[in-house]
Amino acid sequence: MAPIDPHSFTDSSHPLTTHISLSLYLDFNTSIIHASALLTLSSPFSGNLSLDSRSISLTSILDPQTLTPLPHSLSPIPDPIKGTEIVVSLSGQSRLLVIYSTSPSASALQWLSPPQTFSKTHPYVYTQCQVVHARSIFPCQDTPAARIRYDAVLNIPSSLSAVMSARHVRRRLPVPEEAKHLLDVSWCAEDRVVEEFVMEQPIPSYLFAFAVGELGFREVGPRTRVYAESAAGEVLDAAALEFAGTEEMIKQGEMLFGDYEWERFDLLVLPPSFPYGGMENPRMVFLTPTVIKGDATGAQVVAHELAHSWTGNLITNINNEHFWLNEGFTTYAERRIVEVVQGADRATLNIGIGWRGLNDEMERFKDNLECTKLKNNQEGVDPDDVYSQVPYEKGFQFVLRIERQVGRTVFDEFLKKYIATFKFKSIDTDTFLDFLKANIPGIEKEINLQMWTEGVGIPEDAYEPVSTIYTKIISLAEDFKQGKMPSEDEAAEWNGQEWELYLENLPKSCEASQVVALDKRYRLSESKDYEVKVSFLKLAISSKCKEYHGEVEKTLKSVGRMLYLRALYTALAQAGDTEEKQLAKQVFAEARETYHPIAQGVVESILSKYI
Repeated sequence: MAPIDPHSFTDSSHPLTTHISLSLYLDFNTSIIHASALLTLSSPFSGNLSLDSRSISLTSILDPQTLTPLPHSLSPIPDPIKGTEIVVSLSGQSRLLVIYSTSPSASALQWLSPPQTFSKTHPYVYTQCQVVHARSIFPCQDTPAARIRYDAVLNIPSSLSAVMSARHVRRRLPVPEEAKHLLDVSWCAEDRVVEEFVMEQPIPSYLFAFAVGELGFREVGPRTRVYAESAAGEVLDAAALEFAGTEEMIKQGEMLFGDYEWERFDLLVLPPSFPYGGMENPRMVFLTPTVIKGDATGAQVVAHELAHSWTGNLITNINNEHFWLNEGFTTYAERRIVEVVQGADRATLNIGIGWRGLNDEMERFKDNLECTKLKNNQEGVDPDDVYSQVPYEKGFQFVLRIERQVGRTVFDEFLKKYIATFKFKSIDTDTFLDFLKANIPGIEKEINLQMWTEGVGIPEDAYEPVSTIYTKIISLAEDFKQGKMPSEDEAAEWNGQEWELYLENLPKSCEASQVVALDKRYRLSESKDYEVKVSFLKLAISSKCKEYHGEVEKTLKSVGRMLYLRALYTALAQAGDTEEKQLAKQVFAEARETYHPIAQGVVESILSKYI
């Protein structure tokens, strides 16, 4: 057996899945999906085929031609990271039909009861499959090495609608024939409807996504709608305004990287519990409502997810040990788009915030330097536990280092050729480096490629940004150490990014009176920009400003984005006083069920480490 992914049971000697047909019956009363999955392999196979699963109840595995059962077994004890291995014995088949049900605790799914939604009358469910969670929705070879096309029928309450990372085919009445393998479901009940979808391009399983709720939308461009709960009219209107420039960003992306291959670029603003800033699901990007900031800077998250349409979705890391191939290139591409659409100063601020974040990650991983490498060993490591800015920001710095060496014109041509060569493929770091050396001869003599990809820390030839506004903000942050805060004139033009850069460059803890005075003047603890609010509250916690504990609790109970949860729970747990540690435990106990399962696991890991 030769595994191809430290987070999957998939064997390199087995044929990979090329297509999956899914029938999904969503039962909101039990938070269970009753389902069938028809898997098609790249070639007929005889022997034991390994599939990934997590918390799935198997009913049967059949030969779809004869409907005879296929012998199979499950690993007796689930692996804490990879889940349960399903081993199916095949005798020349190239297809297998799996009948199963998900668990209410499926790690990819968050089921929201009506009181947790905007409408307060209809339930909602959404998925988050990256990195290793698609296997909790359907058994599969859950590795980016296996790219699949899929079609899906979702049987849902007729009062709701569905969106998916796939082309919507039609909404229609259910047909009994399509549920013949599913037992104990009311497939054709009067209050049920079927939504059909098809994904015709091969994608990694982590990009499988859907959401079901009472959804509405606004048109924001010829290729883009923004969706949210229809009851959240203000959210829809604000999102339409924030993301009004999306079509211009798509056009800039096409100029830089080639044709947009996915037809639609729709956006779904999820409930506040969504654990990430954005998720680049093809055709239907998922976004946290915290990116709606009112000043169009939230569109930078959209620029990042758009850039994934080329780097990440078209060309994909073969497994998470090479995650920088997805995120480093995408962060570079995002900043190129922002530079054109919002200006060089805005792009430089973005780089500056990233530079600060990268340095903070070096401190976070000082006792685990493996996590500071671009290409790293993740055997036995939960990818959600080591998720960080390193693949984004160190990866960006590496891509930028190549551009600085060869010049932008040459690099742009290289980038287009790279994307055209490897589109719809999954690759590793060595494949990229070989392509780089073949197309830019002698580059290895100018840049230490091995140090950049396999070395720890930040290389000496990394780039700290330079601009008037960046330098000014860093200088003002230095002044704060001497007790001076920015004057109202100096901060008059600042948006959220300027404040975020300023706060992130202050000392980790300050005099409590200084922090309170800063907030009294600029009301940062009340900011509607969560990047600013959380940066300030993190400073307040470490500076022993206990009067902000109420605001910290309110924030942790109102959002589920892991970026903020990780920052605030870590600050509380690392604080020296018992009061902060107790607050962390109390708030998590009360808010836990409002978080996505992935976020729950991350917070549990923080608390077990520090408390």
